[in-house]
Amino acid sequence: MSVPPPPGTEQPRDPHGPPPAPWPQGAPGPGPYAQGAPGPGLYGPAGRPYGAPVSVNALAVAALVLGVLCFLPAAGLVLGLIALRQIRRSGQSGRGMAIAGSVLSAAGIALWAAVLSTGAASTAWEGLKDRARGNESLSLDKGDCFDAPGGLEGDTYDVDRVPCGGRHDGEVFAVVALPGGAFPGDARITDLADEKCYALQDQYAMDTWAMPADVDVYYLMPSRDSWRYGDRAITCLFGNTDEGAGLTGSLRGDPTTFDTDQVVFLSTANALDAALYEEPGRTPEEDLAAHRAWATQVHDVLGEQIEALRGHSWRAGARTPVADLVADLEDARTEWRKASTAGDADTYHAHYDKGYGAVDGPATVTARKALGLATTPPAAGQGGKEDSAAQV
Repeated sequence: MSVPPPPGTEQPRDPHGPPPAPWPQGAPGPGPYAQGAPGPGLYGPAGRPYGAPVSVNALAVAALVLGVLCFLPAAGLVLGLIALRQIRRSGQSGRGMAIAGSVLSAAGIALWAAVLSTGAASTAWEGLKDRARGNESLSLDKGDCFDAPGGLEGDTYDVDRVPCGGRHDGEVFAVVALPGGAFPGDARITDLADEKCYALQDQYAMDTWAMPADVDVYYLMPSRDSWRYGDRAITCLFGNTDEGAGLTGSLRGDPTTFDTDQVVFLSTANALDAALYEEPGRTPEEDLAAHRAWATQVHDVLGEQIEALRGHSWRAGARTPVADLVADLEDARTEWRKASTAGDADTYHAHYDKGYGAVDGPATVTARKALGLATTPPAAGQGGKEDSAAQV
């Protein structure tokens, strides 16, 4: 049995002769077929010969992928419907994939609608952000006390605020805001925490003599993951160095908890302590010039401290003790001036020892007692920058 060629490929009839005989199925005919045009045969939809390779509709594939992943389900549904329309016209394959993608995408839209209507999406998103934040402050504010389920050693992903009057793991004394931009790196943030937290601790707990010996400075820092969610804060806090012991009661001792006489006294004392903490790391034998420059700085700060103490009107019971302290500070200032001009390390050491001996001596204890402040000097190294701060 033979099949006529598709419409439009017949040779023109000769009006003076018989019509051409039909060509056998599959055999090449004369004319344009001999030049590479498709020969006669069985044709399917859209004029495609039966048996020829059929392409897969790309939109059908995309619809199926979006439907399976439940990612942008609305887009998956639209692509599936468009793919079905194209397949009907072109005869391409992929109808099953387009249908499956459309069904899955429709189910995804229904699921998202249910989640959004119940608020579960917001809860899940907040939980994801909290987990991703890693070593961050978790919205703690200055003065907050909290418990950390994992303790203050290692990564802290969550904290529970608790009253400061009871037992707690940490107490926040400062929050340092960081600039935006790219994540500066763990090392840079750690350096900033060391610099800022130690400098700010005396503003929250002004009486360093009242600080328990087992309390140290800790800090919560942004991690690379939490930085992506906008975490830009270093949280400075006090914690107990004896892991698991915790703190009891607030360590807060700022101008809101002291009277005017106490604030003036502690402010001047802390300014001198800050200058003393800047002592060079190398010995005078190794770098006498650095030590002489530092001695000059201490001498100048002592002058400011003496002026502030003399210029304040003290309560009756504190006038004489404070005057005695000022006399000792004058002697100390003289020794620091001589240390700043010492020609050799031995001379420097002699004036250094005398200068330190006049600071925080018996007159300081007497003045503190008259003002109602702590009278036990901190142990060597306590509360200074040489202490090691643990990272959380």
